[in-house]
Amino acid sequence: MSSIPDLGYTLIYENMKIIVTHTSPDLDAITSCWLIKKFLPGWQDAIVKYVLAGNRIQESKNTNVNPIEVIGKDEVIHTDTGLGFFDHHQINDSNICASSLVWEYLKKQEVISGEGTEDKKEALDRLIKIVTEIDNFKEVFWPDPTADHYDFSLISIIDGLKMEKPGQDEYYLSFISDCLDAILHEFENRIWAEKEIKEKGYEFETRFGKALGIETINDTTIKLGQKMGYAMVIRKDPRKGYVRIKARPNKYQKTDEIDLTLAYEKLKKIDPEATWFLHISKKMLLNGTPKNPKMKPTKLSLNDIIETLRSI
Repeated sequence: MSSIPDLGYTLIYENMKIIVTHTSPDLDAITSCWLIKKFLPGWQDAIVKYVLAGNRIQESKNTNVNPIEVIGKDEVIHTDTGLGFFDHHQINDSNICASSLVWEYLKKQEVISGEGTEDKKEALDRLIKIVTEIDNFKEVFWPDPTADHYDFSLISIIDGLKMEKPGQDEYYLSFISDCLDAILHEFENRIWAEKEIKEKGYEFETRFGKALGIETINDTTIKLGQKMGYAMVIRKDPRKGYVRIKARPNKYQKTDEIDLTLAYEKLKKIDPEATWFLHISKKMLLNGTPKNPKMKPTKLSLNDIIETLRSI
C-alpha cells in the first residue's frame, strides 16, 4: 500500500500528536478518535487528519507492534485505516471494530482511575458494544429494525449530516464527539439508576399492577422502572422532598387504564399545603419540579404515599 496522495496539507509536523482516520468518517472511526482524545494521556489536543480509506500517512514496518508510531518528529496513531494496530479490516471477526480495539488497549493501559472507575468502564463497555454491532451491520437483528425511531440514532444523524454538510469531516468528528460525551454520561447515569433500584427500590402491589417506590435523587429511575414493566413508579427526592408519580402510558387508547385522579384527590386532602399537579393524561402526578421552584414539597414520607396508592 502506498502513501496517500497530496490532499492539500503537510503530512509531517514538528513534535505533534496526530490521529489519522479515513475521510467521511463513520461512527466507528469517530468513536475511536474520541476515545483516544478523551482517555489516552497527552492526546487530548491531538490533531486529526483524514486519508483515503485504507491508506496511511506514511509506510511503517511496525504497524502491529505499537499503536503510536514515530514518523519524523511526530507521534502518529492510525485508526480504522492503514491495516495497523487499530484497524480491523484485515481481521475476519464481526465482534470487533476500530473502537473496540482502541478501548481494549486503553483498558490495558489503566487510563481510567479514581471515583466511579468501575461504572465508567461498564458504561464504555456498553457504548463500545453498540458501536461494534453497528459497524458490523448487526443492527439489522435489533427488534423491529425498520422502525422509524432508529432514525434518531447517531448512525442516522451522521448520514444526515453528510447530506446536509458534505465533505466536512472535522464537523462530523466534533459534533458526534459531543454526542458521545453526552451518551457516556447517560450510560453512567443509567448504571447508577440500576443500582439504586436494586438497592433502594421497594416493590408493592396496586390494583393497577406492580409498582415501584424509591427515594433517590436519580430521576432516571422513573423511566427505567417503567421500562422494567412496573405499572407506576414513585420517586421521592431526599434533598428537596419533591415527589413524582408516573404511570405507564396507554399503549392504545383505552378507558380502563391507570387513572391517578383518585390518588391526586386523596393526597391533596392529606397534605393540602403541598402543591400537587395532575397531568391531563391522568398518568403523571407531580409534587414539586425544577421547572417550577415555587411549588411546595409534600411533608409526607415515601411510605405514606405508597400506602395512599395502595388504598385507591
